[in-house]
Amino acid sequence: MKKDKQKNNTEIKRNFLIVSRWGETLDIAVAILNEGHDVKMYIEDKPSREIGYGFVKKAKDWKSHVDWADVLIFDYTGYGKTCSELRAQGKLVIGGTEYSDMLELDRNFGQDELKKLGIKILPSKEFFNFQDAIDYVKSNPNSYVIKPSGETQEYKQLLFVGSDDEGLDVIRVLKAYEKSWGNDFGNFQLQRKVKGVEVSVSAYFNGKEFIYPINVTFEHKKLFPKELGVSTGEMGSSMFWTKDSPIFDATLKKFEKSLAKGGFVGQLDINCIVNGNGIFPLEFTSRFGYPQIFIQRAGITEPIGNMFYKLAVGESFKINVRKGFQVGAYMVVPPFPFEDKKSFELFSKDSVIVFKKELKEGIHPMHLKKINDEWLITGNTGIALMVTGTGLTMKDAQRMMKNRINNIIINNVYYRTDIGDRWSDDFDRLWSWGLL
Repeated sequence: MKKDKQKNNTEIKRNFLIVSRWGETLDIAVAILNEGHDVKMYIEDKPSREIGYGFVKKAKDWKSHVDWADVLIFDYTGYGKTCSELRAQGKLVIGGTEYSDMLELDRNFGQDELKKLGIKILPSKEFFNFQDAIDYVKSNPNSYVIKPSGETQEYKQLLFVGSDDEGLDVIRVLKAYEKSWGNDFGNFQLQRKVKGVEVSVSAYFNGKEFIYPINVTFEHKKLFPKELGVSTGEMGSSMFWTKDSPIFDATLKKFEKSLAKGGFVGQLDINCIVNGNGIFPLEFTSRFGYPQIFIQRAGITEPIGNMFYKLAVGESFKINVRKGFQVGAYMVVPPFPFEDKKSFELFSKDSVIVFKKELKEGIHPMHLKKINDEWLITGNTGIALMVTGTGLTMKDAQRMMKNRINNIIINNVYYRTDIGDRWSDDFDRLWSWGLL
């Protein structure tokens, strides 16, 4: 009886309205559309609005389609108040709350909430001008991480991880930022740097409780292999799903009551540094992670539209996932990770993505449009594709991903070739610390 009910639930055609900040969720829109649902996508950022043309129906004003939608999906932070208001009107919404927005956007608030729940955090201090921060480092010599807050944190290349034990490299960077940004930088944090394994845990929340299994992700943030070059936000990730995690129990699990109070629906992720001395949370992502959601989708074996519907109605269920590992790498073109309209138009705009063989499984469209069934790069940042692979071992997943990448031709493309290579070392250390 239960199986028939589930089968009928997946076959019901629904209307999904996706409200996107920068068009990041095109892949999700296409996946839900291919599952037989109706999808409309609105993109807030004007230079990004061509993303998705030819792939999915576009909405010029999302508010005029609210009554049409069975499920609304908000793909970024900052919409929390709107999501709560829509829920109060009886709408089914995947998205944040004002509380969950604050966890991500206000670093100090997030750290204070961790402290309230008795979770150990790294020493950090907020600053509103560079000179105060420089004086602080001189008075408290140590290695630090510079972390922009608010809107400035979207410029991932501004995050700086110091390596000098006296903080001399941090002082030099602060002086450079002062010259280039002046008073426009906004507030920022200096956080004490510790050595260990960087790992994030995340789980989906249905408005009342976390849904299992838990996702464990290892991000690769620098532009070049071996963690060289500028910080991009992310170039790819490796991950696995697990029914339990000591890191999750020590961090996110403790937020269940706070999230339920506001009716949060979606994914919450916390990035941590872990070592033999413990688990040190760094920052929250209270929305889909990018590219995390696309690599997760490679490991989720149930229709993603149906999974989102079950979350939005508050159903308690287990997500069906693959055993083993998933990996994914962004394929990008100039000027990524920077914004330079002239370079983008010169090197990348309307570049065609060519497939040697017409195989598109594990190929996730990012900032693309479709004309005459050809995939063309659009937007303004140069993120073309996310390519994923799965396998019972990390090497199997990497092999699948690399084979798929080798089937693709994009002019001027670059990508990380080492996504997942750290796993053997990370596994040994996490296992020895009892964190797996």
